[in-house]
Amino acid sequence: MWNSIITGYAQHGLGKEALQVFYDMVSSGVPPDEVTFIGVLSACSYTGRVKEGIELFESMKSKYLVNPKTEHYSCVVDLLGRAGKLNEAMNLIRDMSVEADACVWGALLGACRLHNRLDLAEVVAKKLLLIEPENSGHHILLSNIYSSQGRWRDVAALRSNMRVQSLSKSPGCSWIEVEKNVHVFTGGDIMSHPEHALILKMVEKLDGVIIEAGYSPDGSFVLHDVEEEEKVHSLRYHSEKLAVAFGILKVPKGMPIRIMKNLRVCGDCHAAIKLIARVTEREIVLRDANRFHHFKDGSCSCGDYW
Repeated sequence: MWNSIITGYAQHGLGKEALQVFYDMVSSGVPPDEVTFIGVLSACSYTGRVKEGIELFESMKSKYLVNPKTEHYSCVVDLLGRAGKLNEAMNLIRDMSVEADACVWGALLGACRLHNRLDLAEVVAKKLLLIEPENSGHHILLSNIYSSQGRWRDVAALRSNMRVQSLSKSPGCSWIEVEKNVHVFTGGDIMSHPEHALILKMVEKLDGVIIEAGYSPDGSFVLHDVEEEEKVHSLRYHSEKLAVAFGILKVPKGMPIRIMKNLRVCGDCHAAIKLIARVTEREIVLRDANRFHHFKDGSCSCGDYW
């Protein structure tokens, strides 16, 4: 039960509360186990509590007699990586008492993408491709890093290699339940929904009002060698924006709009949904691949740290 509460707080970005529950648990005489530390270290990672996370990790074995496993190292690598401490994360991997697996290297690769460390990303990606050559996600993430640097030849070479290996990327999709029916949206595909005309009008309306409120499309999240106008068009029809537009049309005012997404929410959509929540006076809850985002009054529960 303690672990469930800690993990729940972590997933909703409530790091302070997760830590408090951890200390309440310990003071009540319940010893933490491996799962406890995954939850509390994740909470520290999601909220940028580097000092607290490192202290907890170092106390695992010495104070609580819990041997760190790859899952715990992965949490700490993620903690350091999100905070921009990529060299420290790399040093931790080199000093691990167990062999680093794909989760550990994957956490570091994600941090390289976040902080544009292409030099380190290539090293990490090569490790991952040796460990999991069939995982398209590693190819895609490295491709995205190349794209952000304008290295289109490298992007083309990676994509060609994926085709040779018959690897494909899972498309970004979001879904929302309305009146016990699940509506699924795929990025760029609006015509497949029976109410596409209404959704399209709402997307365009929202786009206009948030631009007036200060929104500026961020083309860096469209990782293709295309013109700026095409990038703006692509951003407008990301799956989470389509789901939000549908939610505003169908979910009664006063009720939260709850959306699920299979991938991490992109930075442009995150900025847009904050403004949509403000101008429409709606609460929007988005659960992406990593955590819950609660948008309300122009801000997000993650504090723009995710």
